[in-house]
Amino acid sequence: MTLIREDGAVEDRFTRADTIDAALAVDGPVLIPLAIADEFAKARPGAEFGVSLPGSTPIEDVKPQLGKIALVAIEFPAFADGRGFSLAKKIAREGFSGTLRASGPLIADEFADALACGFTEVELPETMANRQPVQQWLAAKDTMTEHYQSGYGRGPSILQKRLAARKGA
Repeated sequence: MTLIREDGAVEDRFTRADTIDAALAVDGPVLIPLAIADEFAKARPGAEFGVSLPGSTPIEDVKPQLGKIALVAIEFPAFADGRGFSLAKKIAREGFSGTLRASGPLIADEFADALACGFTEVELPETMANRQPVQQWLAAKDTMTEHYQSGYGRGPSILQKRLAARKGA
């Protein structure tokens, strides 16, 4: 897997574990399915961990964990499935301050959208990373500098800028 942040590729500090036994055997930060988060937190109080969940997960299911975890990895089944972007935005609105990771076969053209929705990093399968190297992802993030949606991305939207200009005129 290749892990890309806004400023380039980084090493993954988290080890994935799919079962509670595997998670408890990891020395260091661990990324586990949401379904075993409570059990892991009880077994390892104070341990640094993250949860992995599909983009179809209701926000109510993940909300109780947001204050306890360092990482939320939203799994994308395909680049054309946008539910993960919506969930990321909801998690960000809940005030989650940890790392928000998009994981799966995304494409470089989605990087700016991922960052605008609150993702801090994208984890790609090697097949996708080989087709679109990190340099392509970094170039793609700068292709969109303005947005129409309010509450999307950083800074005011195009509409908000136009309304402010009218008030100033």
